[in-house]
Amino acid sequence: MGRTAGMNDIEIVTVVGARPQFIKAAAVSRAVAALNAAGGDRRVRERIVHTGQHYDENMSKVFFEELQIPRPAVNLEVGSGPHGRQTAAMLERLEEVLLEGRPDWVLVYGDTNSTLAGALAAAKLHVPVAHVEAGMRSFNRRMPEEINRVVADCLSTLLFCSTDTAVGNLAREGITGGVHKVGDVMYDSVLFRAALAEKSSRVMDELQLEPKSFYLATVHRAENTDQPGRLAGIIAAFERAGRPVVLPLHPRTRKVLGAPLAKIGGQVRVIEPVSYLDMLMLERGARLILTDSGGVQKEAYWFDVPCVTLRDETEWVELVTAGGNRLVGADTESILSAVAAFERDGARLPADRPADLYGDGASAEKIVGILLGPPTR
Repeated sequence: MGRTAGMNDIEIVTVVGARPQFIKAAAVSRAVAALNAAGGDRRVRERIVHTGQHYDENMSKVFFEELQIPRPAVNLEVGSGPHGRQTAAMLERLEEVLLEGRPDWVLVYGDTNSTLAGALAAAKLHVPVAHVEAGMRSFNRRMPEEINRVVADCLSTLLFCSTDTAVGNLAREGITGGVHKVGDVMYDSVLFRAALAEKSSRVMDELQLEPKSFYLATVHRAENTDQPGRLAGIIAAFERAGRPVVLPLHPRTRKVLGAPLAKIGGQVRVIEPVSYLDMLMLERGARLILTDSGGVQKEAYWFDVPCVTLRDETEWVELVTAGGNRLVGADTESILSAVAAFERDGARLPADRPADLYGDGASAEKIVGILLGPPTR
């Protein structure tokens, strides 16, 4: 990477590998670009490394283009595979990248294998780690994502938390140094991109959907896709939901379903994965959302759309407390009961729900400002 920047400048390697990380990284990269364009005394040089964890064109390349963030300087092209093999391949290749020219920070996001590998590779080379979305806990150690986020937090020098809950989780684990509540960078991204989506996306017209006439669903987490009984219960609920269910199908879920995919009945409409802007328009237009995605849970709340979460627990407990999210697991009748409960309320969220659960839309600027603070080494 080289050291041609000024003495007060900093260099960051950003590690991304999955769709939600692209969205989060876009907000921070935009803040970096704005800071550099302002012409101050200090600049940030960012080098984006894509692990290749998601390699499908609809799940990676299109997001870099649509979100207008720099194309990755490096694509490790790791691809899919068992957790151990995938993480090991990332570790080996990330170490080579970091040894080329040690950055001041390695920035990781969320809770994927890319997060874990980025944190481990950096820590072993004594490069400080900054973790965006630190402190989130499901308290379910059977989830690979939970292991990833716990380990990443233990290795991080800076821990950027979205909520007070996350700060409290870290404190209970004895982590208090370097912890900053900054809000949620995904909220930054939604605020920035929603207007663009409305102007440029044609997905509602292409799918011939009327606003508030359909339910939107996503299913991708291993706890659901890797257990046939859970996935069958979820699909059965979609088939009996009573309204059209639009299901952009994640590659992992498509692979698991295989031949039975053609037998899905009711009013379930299976479509290919969609771009970020198209997804925002589908979320905004949906009457109700059913999902096991953490990001989609939050986006539903920001668009004032009720959410039924297809998991036994959620990291985003504030959404449940605020009345915007019902946690139901994978049982068919529980899912349908939650849908019916929202419908009895007119598929509307409580009028007195908090508006600022996840910050003020300036989380990325706060993160960049903290990274520019006094050097830690």
